[in-house]
Amino acid sequence: MEKGEGFKTLRDVSDYEVNDDRLLHSATHQEILSGKTTDVYFIRTMEILTHLGLQDRVVTAEIFPRKPGIIAGVLEVLNILKDKDIKIWAVDEGESFESMDTVIRIEGPYSEFGTYETVILGCLASASGWATAAHQCRQACGDKPFVCFGSRHVHPSVAPVMERAALIGGADNASCILGAKLMGKEPVGTVPHAAFIIAGDTVEIAKVYDRISPEEHGRIVLVDTFKDEVEETLRVANALGKRLGGVRLDTPSERGGVTPALVREVRARLDQEGFDRVKVFVSGGLNPERIHILSQAGADAFGVGSYISSASPIDMTMDIKKVEGRAIAKRGRIPGLIDNSKLKRVR
Repeated sequence: MEKGEGFKTLRDVSDYEVNDDRLLHSATHQEILSGKTTDVYFIRTMEILTHLGLQDRVVTAEIFPRKPGIIAGVLEVLNILKDKDIKIWAVDEGESFESMDTVIRIEGPYSEFGTYETVILGCLASASGWATAAHQCRQACGDKPFVCFGSRHVHPSVAPVMERAALIGGADNASCILGAKLMGKEPVGTVPHAAFIIAGDTVEIAKVYDRISPEEHGRIVLVDTFKDEVEETLRVANALGKRLGGVRLDTPSERGGVTPALVREVRARLDQEGFDRVKVFVSGGLNPERIHILSQAGADAFGVGSYISSASPIDMTMDIKKVEGRAIAKRGRIPGLIDNSKLKRVR
């Protein structure tokens, strides 16, 4: 098999060899599109159907989830199938779905899309899981902004996929450069603890951060690296004055994490010193419950990482529901199409 060609037979799979000089274990776009990440049994299926002369039978397949959520990953599916001779109906990204709702319908010769079932379902399952977790955070935040900080918790090859899905689910922005850019946004973030630790002083970093940043940039400074958070907050606020946009609380779990009492104290002391316009940004192990509690305590914005990045994929299933126009289904499923008013013809 020539490099870049799709697998046609099990012999192709057997003959395929991975280069010894491969730097990363993640699949390239070409490897995905040529079938190298599909389940091998779909290659076996195509070989059997081809032997029987049935590979081009026109089928209608429907994809449905196993639990409720928010759909994401649809654009990738459409891109994977963009050159195929098929019709596609899909739910818009960001739409909600219930268990067993049809979220994508594909009609055409089975040979046009059958071997892509694995990658299609994977694109939808992972992205929808992340989007759903972000949506739960969005509901907890209400009108207050939150940023996805989850890239460090996943393999870099899927970090932009995850943060794009988080934006679809309701995040206001993302720290991952590619993830934000994919959604037409400029990535956002503060300054990590590393800078403060290397410099040895929070205020020193805050002053340089202020000096080198564009005027329109919102200056948010970490205040939990060395001293008491309230003390550092006031030191930074007095150093930057009206140029300070916010302080970020990211107290580690070893010191009890960010608590409602800490948020209330920081907020009160800022207000007492005339810094009522300075926002309190919190991060570190946040989930919807903690977001709600800290929001009530006075937090203005949130950075969410592991709750989104660790979200379980939402299982997706593809069923063939028609063959050559005849309704059919496996045992336990109802033959024929399952309608969904949110489906739109997209191809």
